[in-house]
Amino acid sequence: MGRFIFIIVSIIILVLGGTVFYKFYFVFGKGVKAGELNYFVEKGYVFKTYEGKLIQSGYKGRTAGTIQSNEFQFSVADERIAQQLMMASGKTVELHYKEYLGALPWRGYSPFIVDSVISVREPISRDLP
Repeated sequence: MGRFIFIIVSIIILVLGGTVFYKFYFVFGKGVKAGELNYFVEKGYVFKTYEGKLIQSGYKGRTAGTIQSNEFQFSVADERIAQQLMMASGKTVELHYKEYLGALPWRGYSPFIVDSVISVREPISRDLP
């Protein structure tokens, strides 16, 4: 009977461990986003994390008849990358990110974690005649 309980408990622990790994550590997707860095801040009560928002060119509406800009909200776990982005507010940036299926409090509020800055340049002037 003791061996049976040990096997059942071991299976439950393995399934729970696999589920946690899949939800929070498995990289679901990778990609690059480009746009104007709207804001980048460090915030949090217990875990101080870096959070940012990228405004992408183009417009979309979530419901018919509305217009809103494309926004990409992301988190940064690396201090070196965070310092680069702190100096790039208002500039056009290209960011490489990893997408996870869930967010962890010490990694950030977003499931999108930026892992490198590809480029930073001045925004294109949009002066109207």
